[in-house]
Amino acid sequence: MKEIVVISGKGGTGKTSLTGAFASLAENAVLADCDVDAADLHLLLQPKVRQRTDFYSGHQARVRQADCVGCGACLAYCRFAAVKMDPPRGPFHIEPTACEGCGVCVQFCPVKAIDFNDSLCGEWYISETRHGPMVHARLGIGAENSGRLVSLVRSEARKLAEEENRALVLVDGPPGVGCPVIASITGADAVLVVTEPTLSGKHDLNRVLDLAAHFSIPANVCVNKWDINPDMADSIEDEAGQRGATILGRVSYSPEMTQAQIAGQTIPEYSDGQLTREITAIWRALWTKM
Repeated sequence: MKEIVVISGKGGTGKTSLTGAFASLAENAVLADCDVDAADLHLLLQPKVRQRTDFYSGHQARVRQADCVGCGACLAYCRFAAVKMDPPRGPFHIEPTACEGCGVCVQFCPVKAIDFNDSLCGEWYISETRHGPMVHARLGIGAENSGRLVSLVRSEARKLAEEENRALVLVDGPPGVGCPVIASITGADAVLVVTEPTLSGKHDLNRVLDLAAHFSIPANVCVNKWDINPDMADSIEDEAGQRGATILGRVSYSPEMTQAQIAGQTIPEYSDGQLTREITAIWRALWTKM
């Protein structure tokens, strides 16, 4: 079983569109959407959920009003301004969106009137799509610990691939270089970095290549919409090659991509034109390296 993660240094490069296209070209694969902060692969693949599970991570403090004596210790010790004075609701209460779950208020409450329950941060799903099973998730509004949720999605996707004897886990990773990205690529067999021919695209690509090199993960590069700035595309490929990345190919700009999305299809499903041929060539080159 191999694991390929599609990532990007910045948002909007076309990472998810290409992942969806690869999903329609791959055989015997399990799909995983690890962009849990802003998941959207499901919009393209329309999964049918067969298993739904709550995701708990961290803790949430809550004042039991019946037991609170109004001493103000929680207010004094909280450094996140999460404790509020609100007489109609009791002497004090804790604002859920501001609480960091550090537990200081619980520790210093003299009458132990603060509960410290597990925090419900979102949900994760195992679904069926027209291109195979898919593991994905939804992080709650304002919820944290997305790195832990990413790790859970990857773990469940690998487990599913083993149970169903599938050859590939294809991951739609998050953009950037932060904790969710690290959680999505650690231990992967290869990453494909999708970039765009802009100065910001080049800058953020270099950061991602540094990250992949740090974890000793083979990095491959694809320049999407290369023809809107051919000179920048050349510069990106030259520099990425010097940094040890493999250049797998280019994808042209085409209104067909948007038209396919409107139709709820991946580009290989929608058309057999130039765009599909370019993406198919990139996928074959990537899979051959595995």
